[in-house]
Parts: sequence; C-alpha cells; structure tokens
Amino acid sequence: MPQAERIDGKVFAEKLRAEVASDASVFSQARGRQPGLAVVLVGNDSASQVYVRTKMRQAAEVGITSFPHLLEANTSEAELLALIDSLNRDDSVDAILVQLPLPAPINETAVIEAIDPAKDVDGFHPYNVGRLSGGQPGLVPCTPLGCLLLLQDRLGDLVGLKAVVVGRSNIVGKPMAQLLLNAHCTVTTVHSRSRNLVEECRQADILVVAVGRPGMIGAEHIKPGATVLDVGINRIEDAQGQARLVGDVDFAAASTVAGALTPVPGGIGPMTVACLLRNTLTAAQQRQALGR
Repeated sequence: MPQAERIDGKVFAEKLRAEVASDASVFSQARGRQPGLAVVLVGNDSASQVYVRTKMRQAAEVGITSFPHLLEANTSEAELLALIDSLNRDDSVDAILVQLPLPAPINETAVIEAIDPAKDVDGFHPYNVGRLSGGQPGLVPCTPLGCLLLLQDRLGDLVGLKAVVVGRSNIVGKPMAQLLLNAHCTVTTVHSRSRNLVEECRQADILVVAVGRPGMIGAEHIKPGATVLDVGINRIEDAQGQARLVGDVDFAAASTVAGALTPVPGGIGPMTVACLLRNTLTAAQQRQALGR
C-alpha cells in the first residue's frame, strides 16, 4: 500500500532560518544594529519557559538580538502594560512577543491590544487581523504562515484548490482560512458543531487540522492524494506510562490515503519558530522603511 510523502518541517525551517540570517546581516550592516525581539514571559510555566529559550537561542543564531523579560507570576496587569508601553517606545526593539497563555487575572486581550501593531510579531493585534482579512500586507500569525509556506513549497500555485480547515481558533484556524482565501483557494472551515465532518473533510485537496484532539482525523476523513497539515501537538501516555507527542491526525492511518502529510513532532512546530524570526525581520525592515 502506498505511503504518503512525509513533509519535513525541520528541513524547510532550516532553509527559512538561513534566509532570515542573510537578510538580518544586510539589515545590521545598514542600521548598525541587529533586529531586536523583546520576549515577555509571565510566570513559571515549564512548557512556556522551554519554548521561550528555544526562540531566543534560534534568534541569536540568525543575528537577532533578544531582550528577555521574565516576570513573576504575581505580576499585575498594570505592571505588564507599563512594560509593553516602554517596549513600544524603545527603538532597539522591532518586535514584541508576549508568551501566551498569561496567568489569571491578566486580560490577554488588553495586553495584545496594547502592543504597537508595527511590533506585533504574533500578528494578533486587531489592526493586523484586519489587514489580513482585507488582503493587505502585515504581520501574520506564525503557525498559519508556516503552514502556507509549506503548502506553497510542495504544491506551488494554490489557486482554485479546495481547502478545509478543521478548527476556528483566533491563533490558527481563522487566520489559516484567511491566508488560504487570499491565495485564491476555495475554503471551508469546520469545527466542533459542524455537521457531516467526514464528508466535508473528504472534499479537501488541502486539509489543515488544528483542534487539539489526539488522532481525531483518520483515513476516512481524507481525500486520496490530499495534502494534510497536522497542527495539533498533544502529549499522551502509552500503556507503560511513557509520554509522547502526537497530532490531531492519526498519522499511520492517514499515511495510507494522503498524498503528503506533516508528522508530529517535526512538522509544523519548527516552522512556527522560524516564522517568528521571519516576522521579527519583517517588522524591522518595515520600521526601517518608515525611518524608525
């Protein structure tokens, strides 16, 4: 039985980081400083700490200066907003990343909206959401951007392809659907309340899954030959109590039907961090063009 092509996000992310490093060097020579990324972490969540360290290490490798701000879990919303205001006004900072989720009772929406849209490296500010919706250039959420780049690398022109996005989160599902629309795909979004989920998914030339439910999508959901991107990252334990990471797609089953498929781990995850670096450089270049 034929097996789906394995889409290696690590390889593509390495190539993307090399491109960012080259362009960051050009920026640094022109400006006399490296692009600057401020990383704000509130609290002691271990997964977030690992993720932040990875981001800062990779930033240094491509010639981006990181400005870490590691805050106690009891930091108030007012204190966090004051820090963001100072980073907005700091000319050495081109991009601001506030690691989510934030501890209660901090209002995440208020924090996101406080970031200067020109420095909103995650692309979550309503201004950047609006530009994406309007098909205008701007900062785009990193995970959907990584998905789009992988799709364009494998499929080339996406015009007219049928795309189905499983999930409607503000972080992945909604911006992913908008990016695919902007690429002239025919797009359907399905979610927990959708009817005929299997039938909807089986129409897709491109299936992007981001729901956070291990193995939710099986072979029966997939059109033969479709390209499947699995955004889910779920930690489960086997019968021996050993933890491992799995996606939202049953990889073994899907591999017998799909034309190409991303693994978990090693698929979309590396692309998310690489696109964060790309967005940081983009923010720096756009601010440079405006004389900032």
